[in-house]
Amino acid sequence: MALAGVAALAVTTPLAAPGAAQAHGAAQGTPPSTPTAYGYGGAVSTVDATATAAGLDVLRHGGNAVDAAVAAAAVLGVTEPFSAGIGGGGFFVYYDARRGTVSTIDGREAGPASMTEDTFIDPQTGEPYDFQEARVSGLSAGVPGTLATWDAAARRWGSRSLGALLMPAARVAQRGFTVDATFNQQVAGNRDAFGQFSSTSELYLPGGQPPAVGSVQRNPDLAATYRLIARRGADVFYRGAVGRDIAATVQHPPLAADPVGTWDYPIRPADLRLSDLAGYRVRYPAPTTSDFRGLTVHGMSTPSSGGTAVGEALNIIEQAGTPDSTVGVLHRYLEASALSFADRNRYVGDYTPQPVLKKLVSESWAAKRACQIDPGRALAKPVPPGDINASGCTPATAGAPVENGQSTTNLTVADRWGNVVEYTLTIEQIGGNAMVVPGRGFLLNNELTDFNFAPTQGDAPDPNLPGPGKRPRSSMSPTIVLKHGKPFLALGSPGGSTIITTVLQMLVDRVELGMSLPEAMAAPRASQRNTAGIVAEPAFHSRYGPALTALGHQFAEDTPELGAATAIEFGRHGAMIAAAEPVRRGSGAAAVVWPARR
Repeated sequence: MALAGVAALAVTTPLAAPGAAQAHGAAQGTPPSTPTAYGYGGAVSTVDATATAAGLDVLRHGGNAVDAAVAAAAVLGVTEPFSAGIGGGGFFVYYDARRGTVSTIDGREAGPASMTEDTFIDPQTGEPYDFQEARVSGLSAGVPGTLATWDAAARRWGSRSLGALLMPAARVAQRGFTVDATFNQQVAGNRDAFGQFSSTSELYLPGGQPPAVGSVQRNPDLAATYRLIARRGADVFYRGAVGRDIAATVQHPPLAADPVGTWDYPIRPADLRLSDLAGYRVRYPAPTTSDFRGLTVHGMSTPSSGGTAVGEALNIIEQAGTPDSTVGVLHRYLEASALSFADRNRYVGDYTPQPVLKKLVSESWAAKRACQIDPGRALAKPVPPGDINASGCTPATAGAPVENGQSTTNLTVADRWGNVVEYTLTIEQIGGNAMVVPGRGFLLNNELTDFNFAPTQGDAPDPNLPGPGKRPRSSMSPTIVLKHGKPFLALGSPGGSTIITTVLQMLVDRVELGMSLPEAMAAPRASQRNTAGIVAEPAFHSRYGPALTALGHQFAEDTPELGAATAIEFGRHGAMIAAAEPVRRGSGAAAVVWPARR
């Protein structure tokens, strides 16, 4: 059966051979892993072969996209524990095929009731804590939202119970999986931080060293936690024994009697309580919506800035005209990204009013920003934010650029009925706040370091300062794109604040430059987040750097890789392309229920 109609906008250039997969596998054998799959009947794309296999098994046995997404995410909490898990949070975007609607769940972590604007200010010096001092502490741990997200999604849109969907992950945690180079390197990079805590050292530093590549990593405590939740429901996490253990870990960090490595900072406790967990609720904000080249782009609203920033940048790109060269397209992409980041930093936070958000993704606002783009010359960076109350092409007083976030994971799922899930989840830094909850087997997040530690916007209000119950601004950008009201493309990525630019560039590569989805996935990336220099992968810098430098762009030091995206594209008659990274982060894993020839 030939695959028909998926790449209607695609350039049919042959693809380079994908890199060898290095995905995790269950101890009994690694599931087959490929970064691109073509076919019908449903699809799954994640960064990990075991998680993809779990989601695919749910689809093959009659589960829907939500069921498969929750099952895959739970496995990622086992095999990708330094990027995601029930100690963290995330954003869930869902297309309901029967209703033709896009809905979202905000499962972002929240600050405890005790949090203030000065939480990250050292009372001894009056200055903000160093990042690592704030991160590896109780101060950085927000109330986790991941489990509440899974529970809410399964209840609203799933066809199976949360308990049933946790069982594949519990089995993987119990029997173990094979450690790959990425897992080993992530532990090695956190050795000194992990080594300060008895529970973390016991799990991830056997004999004081990271697990060896090829060894089997088991987590019986997490398996037991999943089984406990399966039996007793999410309340045991938010109101019961697991929640009490989370609060105790934050209030009394489990310091090792004989630490591994050295740590330059005191380990500070914080006042997160069981009442903070019991009071946590997911939210269901309307998605952000923008139009781009005849497509409708749905993203995540606040406290994520991703939907707003991607939508604004796409509008600016469209308003700025149509270049006649690849370099011209990339120049416009970089300029639009800088402008949207300036506005993001100035205006977007947990409590941003809806009229402001709607204005930022409006065509009229994009016209006021796009008028600053010169096709022959790059703007000096950082650019100032726009004045939300101005009527002309006039910037406001500049605010400071803001960076946040480092590591996350993403998954994309579609089912035979046309339902689609795009889900980004995280514990923030690689390794979160470095504290494994004793006896429970999962790391806590350091998501509260996504707040600005001190005001960044001069005399203007800073929308991202800490506060009680407040959720820190995120860059996560799970995105579902519709064409004539039907799914055309779903995509997302990890990468901290580079998530926004990764999703944006993939859309530009796919729609503006006419690449196929696998080509857009593999294309070299660059990120301009309103900083003096562009952060770029070496292949992007070498290929496009000279021409862009001639336009006035500046490049910072190259980075080995940006993002680790997943995506699914939809064609005629139910055809799908599932795509994951061919090389980045050791490569990802994409699969379809019924494979087909191209």
